[in-house]
Amino acid sequence: MSVIDKIHQDRFDTPKTPFALDIEDLSNFEYDMQHCIKCKGCYWVDHTYMPGMENAVRCPSNLWKEFDSYGAFGKMRIGLHLLNGELEWSDHLLELIYADPLCGACDVGCKRNLDLETGLTLEALRVKAVQDGAGPMPGQKKVIANIRETGNIYGASASRHSWMTEEIRVAEKADTVYFPGCLSSYQKKELAQSTAMLLNRSGIDFMLLPEESCCGNVAFSVGDIAAAREIAMKNVEKMRNTGAKTLVVSCAECYRMWKVDYPKLLKIRTADLGFEVKHIIEAAHDAWQEGKLSLRNPVNLQITYHDSCGVSRLCDDWEPYEGERGWMGTIEPGLTRRRGRQGLYQITRELLENIPGLELKEMQRTRENALCCAGGRGTSFDFPELSAFSATERLREAESTGAEVLVTACPWCVSNFDSVKPEEDPFEIADIAQILLKAAGQEGGTV
Repeated sequence: MSVIDKIHQDRFDTPKTPFALDIEDLSNFEYDMQHCIKCKGCYWVDHTYMPGMENAVRCPSNLWKEFDSYGAFGKMRIGLHLLNGELEWSDHLLELIYADPLCGACDVGCKRNLDLETGLTLEALRVKAVQDGAGPMPGQKKVIANIRETGNIYGASASRHSWMTEEIRVAEKADTVYFPGCLSSYQKKELAQSTAMLLNRSGIDFMLLPEESCCGNVAFSVGDIAAAREIAMKNVEKMRNTGAKTLVVSCAECYRMWKVDYPKLLKIRTADLGFEVKHIIEAAHDAWQEGKLSLRNPVNLQITYHDSCGVSRLCDDWEPYEGERGWMGTIEPGLTRRRGRQGLYQITRELLENIPGLELKEMQRTRENALCCAGGRGTSFDFPELSAFSATERLREAESTGAEVLVTACPWCVSNFDSVKPEEDPFEIADIAQILLKAAGQEGGTV
């Protein structure tokens, strides 16, 4: 038998194994964990975009602690040993799995070269931790208990609508629902106010979700699938019952949760939710293109923009997948990989660049290569040192552009940056809704 004939024979003789993109079973990602070659494409910014050594790293957790076990390539090996029963859970092992903002940088980096499902593997590791009775971390457990008891991450008894003011117009019935999320409802109220006023300014009638509660981002992100699925089912049912066609959010974490992780939990496609999920960036861009939102008011600022993970590399539509893996890792049927290409990169910059007087000064790590602030996905509740470290690193990069203001699209990013910025530092942090509202001729927040 010739070599070519032997290759063809091996191809047909190799048994096919079923697998699915289902994070509730770590074995679905055994192939991915086995075939990580430790190239560190998950760690470094792609070489074609490499700005120099100062801003060359894309992984917050492995930049924070340089042991391999804090990077995706180390965790892939840890996962394989857990799957094979060769490791037992310990406090340190839990730290390695949870000291990670799950920002997606490793996933898009790996998919540039190997097409391994690194991001889903890391989520599946947390699900296994909870399944085995080991996870999540203490602070994260408290947050989930708060959600169950009060419907918000803080355990607050105050109304979620206390951010509303008399000048904000909310309809009793509309085709659009605005969902502000926990952080904007309770701590960063000016961001919810700016978003609502921007919707008013854009001529978009909106209502609020009846009996609004947390989106469940933390529960899902730390692997508590049971709690997250319960929240998802209730929220999707509430939204469908309104009859509205569009859900608008102003939080990148909420955006990812509603658009990607709810379908993942409910085992449906994003297209099958029954309504469209939009970030305020998308709603404002649509209104601007239609001539309903004017951005003619000068905003004389030099700004830099931080691509929040939930509106960049983590927001590609979700579609369930079941198939078989065969020879050389080939899969049937074919699979369209989620590569972070549906991020709101261009439309955000198009809006900002059309504001008179505004100058956008890009950071070196941008778009899918942006460094996460590490404030979201449950990280800050148990690893505040990691969140502070990454936010400080990103602020250093932002200030090096010479800009006056760092603009982002998530209250978690705003809050995390605010927490590490020295009071005497004149550099400002703003949400994009505040900038757009000012350009529309109305003050919102403090910018």
